[in-house]
Amino acid sequence: MNWKNLIHPSRKWWFGVPVVLGVVVVVAFVASRTPPEQDAPGEPARTLRVIRVPVVDVLPRMLAYGTVRPGQVWQAVAEVRGTVLETHEQLNSGAMIRQGEMLLRIDPAEYELAVAQFEADIAQLHAQLEELEAKKVNDEASLEIEQSSLALAERELARLKSLAERNVVSASEIDQQNRTVLTQRQGVQRLKNSLALFPQQRKALEAAIAVKETRLAQAQLDLEKTIIKAPFDCRLGEVRIEPGQFVAAGQSLFEAHGTAVAELEAQVSLDRLRNLVRPELRETAVVAMDSERMQKVLDFGVTVRFRSGDFLAEWEGRVARLREQFDPRTRTAGLVIAVDRPYEKAIPGKRPPLVQGMYCEAELRGTVRPQRVVVPRSAIHQEHVYLVGSDGRLERRSVEVEFVQAGFACLREGLSGDETLVISDPAPAIEGMLVEAVVDESVLANLIAEATGEGSLK
Repeated sequence: MNWKNLIHPSRKWWFGVPVVLGVVVVVAFVASRTPPEQDAPGEPARTLRVIRVPVVDVLPRMLAYGTVRPGQVWQAVAEVRGTVLETHEQLNSGAMIRQGEMLLRIDPAEYELAVAQFEADIAQLHAQLEELEAKKVNDEASLEIEQSSLALAERELARLKSLAERNVVSASEIDQQNRTVLTQRQGVQRLKNSLALFPQQRKALEAAIAVKETRLAQAQLDLEKTIIKAPFDCRLGEVRIEPGQFVAAGQSLFEAHGTAVAELEAQVSLDRLRNLVRPELRETAVVAMDSERMQKVLDFGVTVRFRSGDFLAEWEGRVARLREQFDPRTRTAGLVIAVDRPYEKAIPGKRPPLVQGMYCEAELRGTVRPQRVVVPRSAIHQEHVYLVGSDGRLERRSVEVEFVQAGFACLREGLSGDETLVISDPAPAIEGMLVEAVVDESVLANLIAEATGEGSLK
């Protein structure tokens, strides 16, 4: 079928009317449309995290690490020889021993005999000394008699010589009397010589007595050494002795660790340690000083911690001393930290005693520095920080650091507090660029907690 034949020629123009009207409407709409306004290009803003700079009372702290060792270690060594007759019932590794308790007894027979021998020798020498004193008294009495006899013999010789001048006595009688006088003089001289030797003889006997008394004292000391007692409250280490065993002088018997003090030696950097010293004492904080001043300089608060998995135990400690030598390789010094009465402070299941070999952490705390400006260490870029000004633009400012700690720096100059500090990396940092500041309250809270000593050191 031909559809064109169905349309009457007089009606064909009706089909063009809608097309014409559509074109007219479109042309009118385009002609009357207002073009969109063109916005000028805007300045881009850089999004950065910021905090308000706090001013707080700063507590300088530092961490140090070391291995625990006993403050006192006693190596028990046999000073005499002999067979071990008796031992303490708890003479085993790990046993707790009180001061003065007998640990073992060595056979004392040999030393008891030595004591008895020297006592007898001393008694004999004292008897000889008494005999010498008696002999002196006798010789003095004999000397008086001999001197009287000599005087009589000399008078008789003088009388005979007088008679010989008158030819009453013979020359032989005078010679006989001369011999008698000489014999008496010889007897007197012999007694004088004997008395003259008395002081030397007495000194010799007194010296011999002193020697014997010294040997007696040594024998008595050796006898005392046959009994070994604990010199202080201690915990036994390795024990190398059994009852019935023969021990030689100088033989090592066992080791004992004192329970009064536990120590750990930590290697610390002197510049970090110096930050804990009060500013007024820093000029005197040198190694070459007396012990009293050193103790004053190192008067820090100390907390010792032992960690094992999720287990944590803490003890209050103190700085005992600074070691005498400096490690040139690590540029550190040995700081000895002590914990008093670690066994008395033990709590079963919560805090064990500090024993040899524990690897512990020590937190050292200095004196509070009031009202200091603190910033995160990461916010300092080569002695400068970046701030967001009141106009929202980036500023660069120089600062002077007083000291740094694990996660923050304490400033001496540059900031007064309450400035808006950029804490994220602004690179590339262009002064004057527009910043969209995002306040990070968690960083500020952690910074204040660490600076005031409430938070953990990173």
